[in-house]
Amino acid sequence: MINRILSKYRSVLGRLKTNEHTIMAVLAVIVGLAAGFGAVGFRHLINFFQSIAYGSPDELLEVVATIPWNIKIWIPALGGLIVGPLVYFLAREAKGHGVPEVMEAVALKGGVIRKRVVLVKSLASAISISTGGSVGREGPIVQIGSAIGSTLGQALKVSPDRMRAVVGCGAAAGIAATFNAPIAGSMFALEVVLGDFGLATFSPIVISSVVATVVSRAYLGDTPAFIVPAYELVSAWELPMYLVLGFFCAVVGVTFTKTLYRVEDLFDSFKFPEYLKAVLGGMILGAVGLFFPQILGVGYGAMDMALMQQIAWWLMLVLVVVKVFATSITIGSGGSGGIFAPSLFLGAMAGGFFGMVVHTLFPTVTASPGAYSIVGMGAVVAATTHGPLAAILILFEMTGDYKIILPLMFSCIVGTIASSQLLKDSIYTLKLARRGIDIKEGKEVNVLKSMHVKEIMSHKVETIPEGWTLEKMAGKISKSKYNSFPMLDTDNKLAGILSFNDYSEAIFDEDLKHLVVAKDLATPKVVTVSTHDNLYTALEKISRKDFATLPVVSADDPGQLVGIISRRDIIGAYDKAVLKKSLFNT
Repeated sequence: MINRILSKYRSVLGRLKTNEHTIMAVLAVIVGLAAGFGAVGFRHLINFFQSIAYGSPDELLEVVATIPWNIKIWIPALGGLIVGPLVYFLAREAKGHGVPEVMEAVALKGGVIRKRVVLVKSLASAISISTGGSVGREGPIVQIGSAIGSTLGQALKVSPDRMRAVVGCGAAAGIAATFNAPIAGSMFALEVVLGDFGLATFSPIVISSVVATVVSRAYLGDTPAFIVPAYELVSAWELPMYLVLGFFCAVVGVTFTKTLYRVEDLFDSFKFPEYLKAVLGGMILGAVGLFFPQILGVGYGAMDMALMQQIAWWLMLVLVVVKVFATSITIGSGGSGGIFAPSLFLGAMAGGFFGMVVHTLFPTVTASPGAYSIVGMGAVVAATTHGPLAAILILFEMTGDYKIILPLMFSCIVGTIASSQLLKDSIYTLKLARRGIDIKEGKEVNVLKSMHVKEIMSHKVETIPEGWTLEKMAGKISKSKYNSFPMLDTDNKLAGILSFNDYSEAIFDEDLKHLVVAKDLATPKVVTVSTHDNLYTALEKISRKDFATLPVVSADDPGQLVGIISRRDIIGAYDKAVLKKSLFNT
């Protein structure tokens, strides 16, 4: 009897172990718990550092009003002095807003994120935000939650497909716990981070979001992030207003995206130690904060004022410009923090300004300006992230107000479409595109982009000196397996390429065999790739003119020939990479 019971128990246990959904559900619960506690801990960490920096963990807008002007400048600079070296020497992927790094890990690295990112990102972002950095909490929490999921996946040695799912669980749990928004957290991970709505991915992500939200509510309370008066669609005549608001928010979102990376490029161009640039950014931010304290920190206090119509219309318009500059300075100089809260801030101010204008012009058919602030928040988030579903749901959950859902949906969709026409990439994918990674191109292209020429090139190159006669060339060509040869000058530098078309007619002419040299026949303009180029670039160049091979030159010296790469080499490397992924997935 006992043996029968034990046998049945082992059978059930065996089925549980091999049931994919059960395994992922258990992992999702673990990740949700860890990310939920991580989000709570991160909030307390911010409050702790703010208490040290400013003497109080209260709303930063109120705190900075009570301190001397010189302290307002030096505290952000001191934060930069700590954050810069921390990120530079320990984990450089902790710089910036974090979500693109998670997307890159999912697309190219099988979801693998370094374990140290959890600690470094937590400290760097908490210090940046608590000392006045004009950034948000959600980006760090997404990266921290994703790193927790990745760490668990690495420890359990899960397959790449499961790894992607647990990383998505961490991202969803982070957003859900930060904003008390489980539906929006799930949608953000599916729509923005993974781009995958499959059932196998959807189920564990929802579980993680719910678990993380339960943890967050237990410690931080069950209240919406913003308390707003009841708003509604007053008249159908308002829809054209919300259409225009969607376009306006698209312009704001695209301007924010472009400015962010231009300022980052500006700081990168400074001949200054990388780990000290955040100090300069902090000083600039502190100086701006003297005149516009609303832009310091996460900015929830200023957003509440905009929703309650407590800010003048002209100041809201000015704050749109200043916030774009402040966030770009914070992130571009080396600070750490998210762009989601700054996008909400920009939307609240842009929407509030727009609402005041239209309400003044058409008071009987428009809602009060606060309604436009709410809708503007969602529209700018949608415009910057190209994630309208997540933007709609997160605003709905953050406000707890369903009556505004119709104009919110309308403006978010318009904002997304308009911004994608103005700029192909979102604020997240543009960072990856600048590195040569296109998430939308698919796994095949990204596999090629993840490998570099120096990894597979052949170092044995058959070359021909430029002074060789046709007779010498004929002897070399007849014994070679190649039909094109790099030509070197007297300094052994790449000077041209000898293809079959160049020498085919002259090689058998007896009258020319001592008169014509390689330099007379070679093509001087050579298409090359460098050791630092990826295989996608190499394949593109080979395919463009149907070459069989390409010379590989040094990344430091374009004239220094170091190897050769063929179409067969590239295809072979791709096949091996795909096969390796397939084996790990089984």
